[in-house]
Amino acid sequence: MKRLEHILGDEWTITPAGGSTGEAYYAQNDNKRLFLKRNSSPFLAVLSAEGIVPKLVWTKRLENGDVITAQEWLEGRELKTEEMQHPRVAKLLSKIHHSSELLDMLMRISKHPLLPKDILEDIKVNEGLFEKIDPWSGTRDAISYLEARLPEVETDRHVVCHCDMNHNNWMLSLDDQLYLIDWDNAMVADPAMDLGMLLHWYIPRSEWKAWLDRYGMEETEGLYKRMTWYAVAQSLTFIQWHRMRGDLKEAAQRVESLKQLMITHGITNL
Repeated sequence: MKRLEHILGDEWTITPAGGSTGEAYYAQNDNKRLFLKRNSSPFLAVLSAEGIVPKLVWTKRLENGDVITAQEWLEGRELKTEEMQHPRVAKLLSKIHHSSELLDMLMRISKHPLLPKDILEDIKVNEGLFEKIDPWSGTRDAISYLEARLPEVETDRHVVCHCDMNHNNWMLSLDDQLYLIDWDNAMVADPAMDLGMLLHWYIPRSEWKAWLDRYGMEETEGLYKRMTWYAVAQSLTFIQWHRMRGDLKEAAQRVESLKQLMITHGITNL
């Protein structure tokens, strides 16, 4: 905080912006307002230039090596769950997945493609985190499902994936501009990683084809298999993440969501 005050000057009021990392702040000086973040995604400039995140104003490197970015602080709100069905969401996600500029930038900073086998390996390494929060034992069934289906989800197409399609990462500004924020966990991966979470959690199954048409992808059995695989894998990863943070209540809720996913989409029978 003191370093930020030194950069901006005493006339700025800086307050924490919350969030999981504690590295984000709001800064205000009369009518000037900025959103500050420490060590945010190094390809924020490209995201800004593409209009995917609020405009990047400046970047400064501190003596300790930390990088501070300042973006426009916009008034707005996160999307409601039902608004995830809006065609604009499909259009923006398609723009992201088809951006060669984003892909080139992320590859240049050593983001090698994240493969399904790597995701499964990480989940299994931390399998002990499921203890005491899963009386249903469905997490073990989910891991067995991922292992059994692994050969079916390989693909040669990799794009920039946001990796957290939660509706609270989609921001609609007061001037009706849609943004996708919080890119700290972005990876080069199968687009089915983003599509799987978004469609399974927010789009009725009967509307998947229409949504994919707006996105610009043809529905295929192979795509649906990959989407489901990634939806299960990400559910397990989120459970582990909350468990590592000591948030057992949220982890248990994620377990229940995983249970519903597996039951609803008939993926419990191996």
